[in-house]
Amino acid sequence: MAGKAQKNKGISESQGGRQVAAPTSTVNEGKTMNTHNFAYEASYGTSKQLPPSTLPEVAFAGRSNVGKSSLLNCLLRRKALARVSGTPGKTVTVNFYTDGAVRLADLPGYGYAKRPQSELKRFAELMEGYFRSGRNIALVVQLIDMRHPPTKDDRTMLGFLREAGLPFVVALTKRDKLRPMQYAKRMEELEGEFADFGEVTLIPFSSETGEGRAELIARMGEALK
Repeated sequence: MAGKAQKNKGISESQGGRQVAAPTSTVNEGKTMNTHNFAYEASYGTSKQLPPSTLPEVAFAGRSNVGKSSLLNCLLRRKALARVSGTPGKTVTVNFYTDGAVRLADLPGYGYAKRPQSELKRFAELMEGYFRSGRNIALVVQLIDMRHPPTKDDRTMLGFLREAGLPFVVALTKRDKLRPMQYAKRMEELEGEFADFGEVTLIPFSSETGEGRAELIARMGEALK
């Protein structure tokens, strides 16, 4: 899945319907998006509580414990702006962060089977309400653990995003957990695992090392233009 880098676009050429982010050195972060002024805004537990969509939004979605909070803290260069928990299922609200011009929406993690039925129902209503209420969603960052194939819930989410016509990229989290040979193997396997979803931009990401940060910021900046 390696490609010839396009230095002015921040991603590689499409390879068999797939795209992979270009090396960090090809991205000029300073011309894409300033991430230093974001602050926590508010959290909402039901779709009726969600505020009007007055700003363009970048939404972050993924299964429980995939590393959304860690990714957000890495993107914004904050240690604890988004709460990190080792216990799956802790994010049960839509959490908004803003710099006054853009909103980042941290969506509840899905796929945690131990939630009570009432919580699962509320979660479904909240997610449905967020995506179906005509919000100004500029981009969805779909997080998937790079170490494993997309789960059934991941595939359901990818299918929904594609069907709804929402622009999205996939951040492949926990890149640092893979050794070089494991990484190469997973990159080959990903080609087939995403074949059903057409052309998808895949960004290997590590909240520990910052790999993929500049690429993702560049993508967000492009979507927000």
